[in-house]
Amino acid sequence: MPSLRIALLLAITTGLSACGETARLQVTDGSGPAPQLPEPNKTLIPTVNIAPAVGWPKGAKPVAAPGTQVAAFASGLDHPRWLYVLPNGDVLVAETNAPPKPEDGKGIKGWVMNKVMARAGAAVPSANRISLLRDTDGDGVAETRTLFLINLNSPFGMTLVGDDLYVADTDRLLRFKYETGATVINTPGEVVAELPGGPLNHHWTKNVVASRDGKKLYVTVGSNSNVAENGLDKEEGRAAIWEIDPATGNHRIFASGLRNPNGLAWEPHSGQLWTAVNERDEIGSDLVPDYITSVRDGGFYGWPFSYYGKHVDVRVQPQDPSLVAKAIAPDYAVGPHTASLGLTFAEPGVLPPPFDQGAFIGQHGSWNRKPHSGYKVLFVPFSTAGKPAGKPIDLLTGFLNDDGKAMGRPVGVINDQRGGLLVADDVGNVIWRVSKAP
Repeated sequence: MPSLRIALLLAITTGLSACGETARLQVTDGSGPAPQLPEPNKTLIPTVNIAPAVGWPKGAKPVAAPGTQVAAFASGLDHPRWLYVLPNGDVLVAETNAPPKPEDGKGIKGWVMNKVMARAGAAVPSANRISLLRDTDGDGVAETRTLFLINLNSPFGMTLVGDDLYVADTDRLLRFKYETGATVINTPGEVVAELPGGPLNHHWTKNVVASRDGKKLYVTVGSNSNVAENGLDKEEGRAAIWEIDPATGNHRIFASGLRNPNGLAWEPHSGQLWTAVNERDEIGSDLVPDYITSVRDGGFYGWPFSYYGKHVDVRVQPQDPSLVAKAIAPDYAVGPHTASLGLTFAEPGVLPPPFDQGAFIGQHGSWNRKPHSGYKVLFVPFSTAGKPAGKPIDLLTGFLNDDGKAMGRPVGVINDQRGGLLVADDVGNVIWRVSKAP
């Protein structure tokens, strides 16, 4: 058995914790518009530092920043990942997880990653549904819950255009007819477009947002590997944001070279589309920072050939110097291995300063960094010019206990239109609501 396989097996038998090297920089060093990017530190055993999922003890909750408070909007959910608020204030939550992807779990590395995901609380079967939560009396707690859509296939993103509700399953974009106030949809969905899926389907989540006029839809499609180790032929149409015409289902690649984009949101001052992106693993605890960035039409952001602009990743062979020369550096780093997923922009008057103008980022938390990073909701201040303008600020922390175990892991974030910010927690199985402190 090759030495790498032996090393990985030893990592499994010793508990999958604290294997590999240790960070030399702080998470803040890998944050901001000009993050520090040390030399890659590729080790025989990739850094494996899991925060085992344990859930919240009775009465426990995250820690909210000064001037804000947090409480459970809904609990007892089944792996809630993504959120969408309908115009009448009803909240849709995708209770979902990875679909079966047998080709992605092959070999010793696949086996190790399955163990990693299980320990991190990310291996439960997908409920494959969207539930509707309704706060009937406006007290910040959902009184009713209904099964809104069932029998989906690892659903994630949702958006409403007129009376058309679009849902991004892992392998297709669906359209459902929606009536205001409806608590269930029983009619089958119409397939708008097929999306990359299949038995490999490494990064399975697909998000969707609509353009301001509703004429175009933008869908995130993550890569089929860490750094194209499965072959570039397996990456066709992936590591990209698609622009889809909902009338015809035709699509084009709007932006590419984005390893695993998840959050999508329109910056309110500039009208620019922004995304939150998970960067690559296994070259050290300090590399590579995840990021948020404005998305240029036709822009290429480096993956897999380079990171953070033109920093070449020598693991990728053959290289493509012509693409590296075009690689755009992201706007703002949010720390290495933070698994930044959720993204939404502040609405004026919802939370107090400094949380009144900027971006909220749900950071699901690291597995490939020692010590841990992420496991929080981060805020990045923006100027009225629509650009980041300051150091990141913690909004919601306390997801790890004193033993380094995960009581919760934040994912999707969204404004609730009623003076609060909602945060999906897929380990705690809670939707948290952050609001102004009295």
